[in-house]
Amino acid sequence: MTILVEFAPVLLKGTLITIALTVGGSLVALAMAFVTGLTRLSKRWYLRMIATVYLEIFRGTSALVQLFWIFFVLPFAGITLEPIAAGILAIGLNMGSYGSEVVRGAVLSIDKGQREAAIALNYSPYQRMRHVILPQAIPVMLPTFGNQGIELLKLTSVVSLITISDLTFSGQLVRSATGHTFEPLMAIMVIYFILATLIVQLVNLLEKRMSRGRSGLAARGAS
Repeated sequence: MTILVEFAPVLLKGTLITIALTVGGSLVALAMAFVTGLTRLSKRWYLRMIATVYLEIFRGTSALVQLFWIFFVLPFAGITLEPIAAGILAIGLNMGSYGSEVVRGAVLSIDKGQREAAIALNYSPYQRMRHVILPQAIPVMLPTFGNQGIELLKLTSVVSLITISDLTFSGQLVRSATGHTFEPLMAIMVIYFILATLIVQLVNLLEKRMSRGRSGLAARGAS
């Protein structure tokens, strides 16, 4: 325990960097998931093709290789990113490819009658998606997004390979400096578990709020 107290600032800094990577990566992943998932439902074949190419590349290759490409190869094309920006982008693009299938599946699961009713009300395609389909599809997405959020949290550990002192890297620093293995590795395991639990609680809270909102709309509709 004395070791952990002595190196607590190192672990704290690593934890904060991991949280920043998780939040930033989640925002990129959500954006790409919705853009790609909805684009794959487009009537325009070239948009579907672009979305499919992105999906297959990032879902079919290693996240580590993607990270190395973004950080080490893009500079040859004149695009240089800071390590943490490269990490957020790589993690977000990777997880966004998986999330896009969640979005697409949830949208397709909405009853056809809902779409027909929106068309009958003369809603534009944007209005149908914004006011009818997505409000019903998002609660369907949330449980899977919660699981993917945890996977994204764990994926942040790969960024230590491009000189980012995340939680895993910080634990390894403590281990190298002290010669002790059990204490630092147990500490980072507990911290990862706490962060994952917080993600689960956040998703559960969102699910409850969305469920209350849908229940209220249903009650008003019945009256």
